Amino acid sequence: MLMKLLSGDRPGSPLLTVVLVLILVGLAFAPFLFPGSKPLETAARICIFIVLVASYDLLIGYTGIVSFAHTMFFGLGAYGTALGLTLGGASFAAAGLGALCGVSLAALLALAIGLFSLRVKAIFFAMVTLAIASAFAVLVSQLSFLTGGEDGLNYRIPRELTPAFRLFDEPVLGLRIDGKVLSYYLIFGVALVLFLALVRIVNSPFGRVLKAVRDNGFRAEAIGYKAVHYRTAATVLSAMMAAMAGVLLALWLRYTGPATTLSMEIMVDILLMVVIGGMGTMYGAVIGATLFILAQTYLQALMGLAEGATAGIPLLSALVAPDRWLMWLGVLFVLSVYFFPTGVVGRLRAGRA
Repeated sequence: MLMKLLSGDRPGSPLLTVVLVLILVGLAFAPFLFPGSKPLETAARICIFIVLVASYDLLIGYTGIVSFAHTMFFGLGAYGTALGLTLGGASFAAAGLGALCGVSLAALLALAIGLFSLRVKAIFFAMVTLAIASAFAVLVSQLSFLTGGEDGLNYRIPRELTPAFRLFDEPVLGLRIDGKVLSYYLIFGVALVLFLALVRIVNSPFGRVLKAVRDNGFRAEAIGYKAVHYRTAATVLSAMMAAMAGVLLALWLRYTGPATTLSMEIMVDILLMVVIGGMGTMYGAVIGATLFILAQTYLQALMGLAEGATAGIPLLSALVAPDRWLMWLGVLFVLSVYFFPTGVVGRLRAGRA
């Protein structure tokens, strides 16, 4: 049954299997295992970014397409949901309609980009997507009457997803099941289904053709596959998945703005997560997103403990000061790329082989 859900795509390493199971169990029982708002916030972000990174890996890892417009699709899903809730009120119907509009618009834009731009070489396509994403970010900032501009949009979500809602009067295993917990499990459930769908796509005949196009587009054309058609289809599927990740983010944060969805920093983070986890492996999205977000969230606090432990050593305590956490985050990523050139998943699979 498990292999059917994973479409026969085995992790390929006992250690990788253990790590993936631990991540799955940790996310599935996060509200019970890690009480508090910060761990729950971290777990929700991991779920959302697993989908976002996996959708980008469908492009760069399985199809060989380098795109810088992924945050645009991410933002379309988030803004669609935000506008639906702002204009239609705090209801599931309004959120669903807004999400549908955002995902549909993302698919249409991806189709247009694919049909008009994928005939050019890789670096030129990357530049085209960068220009389109930049123009879209400027447009969102200028349409302040609709999008809130740089301030973004604050809105209400259905009461069943807010902390004011109580599912049970009594705690369950010591945890009060409120709307925040329900919201988390909504995000976890949808993210799990979307990830399994992506695993199924890359292990289907369609996914095998994508790999053939990535490895040798001319040979794929010679045996009868239209490379442009498959690249366009992959772009549309990737955009829709990214937009769905944006929908989940909008429901969780109850706020949507350029900084949370459209910034180039998020695009760079996505690239880092793909590289750290391993390109061309859906499991790499799980590993990369988990490691990156945990480091982003807790590295500064760990460095504060290190500073206290090394207080008697002036130079060392200054190096591990919490305000230098970004520097050490960069060092960790450089080391991870140096020692894991094929990503964590690639390295573990190679070790097994």
